[in-house]
Amino acid sequence: MPGGAKMSHEVPVESPVEIRAESICDVGATLGEGPIWIARDAALWFVDIKAPCVHRFDPATGTLDTWEAPDQVGWIIPADDGGFLAGVRGALHRFDPATGAFDQIAVVHAETPGNRLNDAARDPTGRVWFGTMDNAESEDTGHVYHWHDGELTKTDIPPVAITNGPAISPDGRTLYAVDTLGKRIDAYPIDAAGTVGEPRPFLTIGPDDGHPDGAICDSEGGVWVGFFGGWAARRFAPDGTCTDIVRFPVANITKITLGGPDGRTAYATTAAKGLDDEALAAQPLAGNLFTFRVAVPGVPVEPITL
Repeated sequence: MPGGAKMSHEVPVESPVEIRAESICDVGATLGEGPIWIARDAALWFVDIKAPCVHRFDPATGTLDTWEAPDQVGWIIPADDGGFLAGVRGALHRFDPATGAFDQIAVVHAETPGNRLNDAARDPTGRVWFGTMDNAESEDTGHVYHWHDGELTKTDIPPVAITNGPAISPDGRTLYAVDTLGKRIDAYPIDAAGTVGEPRPFLTIGPDDGHPDGAICDSEGGVWVGFFGGWAARRFAPDGTCTDIVRFPVANITKITLGGPDGRTAYATTAAKGLDDEALAAQPLAGNLFTFRVAVPGVPVEPITL
């Protein structure tokens, strides 16, 4: 489909593979997010933004460990010293799981105190891309940044209220920027210096499919997207064709990651945020961690240097 694909019931697509996710850990997160498979300890790490806290889930034992964060924590990326780079409210921090300490590294958006950091990804060069958002989810004050070798850069991607992703293609040459409230995803070329070029439309989300939330790319360049209020996660080929649909027994799917020994075990975070008492009663697994298997493995997340 030229210029990207529209995900709508009016537009025919090839018959996607349908999968059902299963709850694997009773978390009950208000806003589970940022799942990331860390090969060095064969475990899944993720956050509950609103708790706020960082979780580590060991699938071999079923153990869930938790660290309290000093403020709303959107994501963590592993570092080569055994710690993590963490996006906490309006700043980058180093998180040390051995001590539980969060130490501020850089302030991101002092000019917009109502914003918070929301989602992130590492590219093949070690550059960390992340977005900010209006914590009130209304004003177009969310920007996309990258951080590399101690230098923070704001990109020219137009601001939106809620940024998500960004997802980075396996070759590091394409960035998929999610406009959650605008219900669209655009693809931006990236050069070697980390400069983004002119975008092309990738997806426009239909009215009945929820809002696009976190996004990642797998090893074939497929784009996995969680749908908040959509009861599903979906995989899209680089041309925008939907290839896989994963159904959930909960409405708010925030993001998935691919890991495990062969990179083909998917883990998905979900959220209870925004559900009233009736909805929570109908969705007792809301906020839990889910899993399913996929055909195409993920891209291992290599540690960055802090």
